Amino acid sequence: MKKIFITLLFFAVVISAKSQQIPRFNPDTVITITLDSAINIKSKRISIETFIDKIITDTSFYEAFRDMKKYSFTAENRVFTYNKKNRVEGKIYRRIFHNNDGPYKMQLLSKQDSGKLFKKNGKYQLYTVEMFDYIFMNAYNSDFVPSASSGSGKKAGGSNESYKDKLKTLIFSPGRPIKGVPFIGNKTAIFTPNMRQYYDYSFFSSTYLDTIPVYKFVVKVKPDLSNWTKDGLMIKELTTIFDKRNLQIMGRYVDMKYDNLAFDFDVQMNIELGYFDNREVLLPTKISYQGNWDIPLKAQERASFLILHKGYRLGKK
Repeated sequence: MKKIFITLLFFAVVISAKSQQIPRFNPDTVITITLDSAINIKSKRISIETFIDKIITDTSFYEAFRDMKKYSFTAENRVFTYNKKNRVEGKIYRRIFHNNDGPYKMQLLSKQDSGKLFKKNGKYQLYTVEMFDYIFMNAYNSDFVPSASSGSGKKAGGSNESYKDKLKTLIFSPGRPIKGVPFIGNKTAIFTPNMRQYYDYSFFSSTYLDTIPVYKFVVKVKPDLSNWTKDGLMIKELTTIFDKRNLQIMGRYVDMKYDNLAFDFDVQMNIELGYFDNREVLLPTKISYQGNWDIPLKAQERASFLILHKGYRLGKK
């Protein structure tokens, strides 16, 4: 049960001492995207509510990760761990080919480890890295590509599957309340009438990956709130990139920070999708994470990782 609780905490923040102190080795396209102009939010055709409704109901991220199992592709995974002075303590590099030209095979093309990474029993020093390895090193079999819907309801596997479903909601549908995650509760439900008073909303016209016309929709904690109020808000920023042509979500950035007696964390996560198969299919191209989290009786964990997916090709099943 204790391990399940720690797993929940890790996922609850996935989606640095404090982040500004950990070097940003992988600037996020979603954040650094060039803006063309601000948009009049009173436009008849599109409004803040348009974006909010789309974020809450969107399934494109879930579908994009699930659709990976139809394709062969190469994944490049980099992980960095840090000590208390934010100096790099360990490095992991994996280059993996996910082969779907028949029965699925994961082929390790390159592997490089250095620094302080493992315990004497061979397990990772940091639980953050252990969970990263479980989720992303073998993306095909990860929780990001389940065979069933991400909706609610009982599934095979009992309570563990129920926990996973709640955590998928945080990753794929930010803005919804997540019942059953310890100490988080409704803090993720930033679009409720009560929570909206604490956030500013803005959106801009822009270009994504140099060619795709998009809207950049930003939800950010109001700067003039009291420190006490700000500290009680878990999601500090949620930035979403929409394709102008169909309002398809192309990218998502989440900045979360929270501190209480049970744990504290300060993390940022960025996920980007790209078009493939003549722009008919969206698939993950970049995932980045950086931050720290701390649980009583355990050492503070500081890590960052960068995942790049390249060369998608439809499998021959």
